[in-house]
Amino acid sequence: MYDLLKDLVVVEGASFVAGPTCALYLAQMGAEVIRFDQIGGGPDYNRWPLAPGGASFYWEGLNKAKKSVAIDLGRPEGRELAQRLAASTGIFVTNYPVEGFLSYDRLKALRDDLILVRIMGWADGKPAVDYTVNAAVGIPFMTGPEDAAGPVNHVLPAWDLLTGAYAAFSLLAAERARRADGKGREVRLPLSDIAMASVGHLGQIAEVAIGGQDRPRIGNNLYGAFGRDFAARDGERLMVVAITARQWRNLVEVLGLTEAVAALEAELGVSFTADEGLRFTWRDRLNPLFEAAFARRSLSELASLLDGAGVTHGAYQALSEAVDGDARLASNLSEIDHPSGHRYPTPGIVADISSETRGGPVAAPRLGQHTDEVLSQRLGLSSAEIARLHDQGLVAGG
Repeated sequence: MYDLLKDLVVVEGASFVAGPTCALYLAQMGAEVIRFDQIGGGPDYNRWPLAPGGASFYWEGLNKAKKSVAIDLGRPEGRELAQRLAASTGIFVTNYPVEGFLSYDRLKALRDDLILVRIMGWADGKPAVDYTVNAAVGIPFMTGPEDAAGPVNHVLPAWDLLTGAYAAFSLLAAERARRADGKGREVRLPLSDIAMASVGHLGQIAEVAIGGQDRPRIGNNLYGAFGRDFAARDGERLMVVAITARQWRNLVEVLGLTEAVAALEAELGVSFTADEGLRFTWRDRLNPLFEAAFARRSLSELASLLDGAGVTHGAYQALSEAVDGDARLASNLSEIDHPSGHRYPTPGIVADISSETRGGPVAAPRLGQHTDEVLSQRLGLSSAEIARLHDQGLVAGG
């Protein structure tokens, strides 16, 4: 945890990944983040993976370092309370629909300089999630083995995560502009726009627009360069990538393939060192040479050779192995206690900023843990008024 955003107070009314991720990043940089949920939990409160006791590891992972308020959003009085809370700090993050009780116009009437960041599915307001957007932009037809018959989905919600990060960036840009001109703004971020922008930035829109053909599946080969998985003598597999000319030369040399590769270059009239794209074009001729060379050595022997050659590589391992025994991946993990009652390795803020002290992670709250505190501090309600809301079942504590 840093305190770089200690003067920023953000209200979050969002579920699933993108909105909570946006607010999580802000909280880790020091912002005070107040999340409100339906009493008993919103649609993401019990999402898998679950703890043995039934609590959601997913929910407590995405809501670290936040404050929690529980409101009955199914009643008009509860929705009015949520509106007041959303407008109270001047910054609100949500994935609720454009129209409805959390519309920008309704909240702007309560606070004219409100900054509202709204996560959306499609730009026209229709619902979508990461996996349906991913299907629409064609990624599942580029993913998987070359002989796969149908689409292959990926398990990482990449568009959600990118949208969450972009939302945090956009929020800070809007807040910076408000400091200059005093104006509020609504920022709309559709997952579909993030997805199309991302593939466009990588040249893939131009590739199909100009070339007229979709990119085919290529298995674990790295598109346009030399990189793929290979099996070592002991059966272990590793991913090897030789991007630069220097990496390519060194890889060929340490594997004892200099003569074989030179002979292939002479036969084809090409230079694999001069053009990385040719290493991809002729992968069907190159890969057998490298497969045989890798198969003659153990994983440990290969790791030593590749390290010495400055070639990037990584052995395949399960997440359980990464968590339990890979020191390279553990530098930002700390064991802390969570509301689920479990203690486990937990990631903190990723950025390591010079001259700043990077503290460890802070656990997620219990649902409704800060209801009374927030209603008092942010809405100015008296203890008697808060007690009455509890009696009416409009709010709940942790």
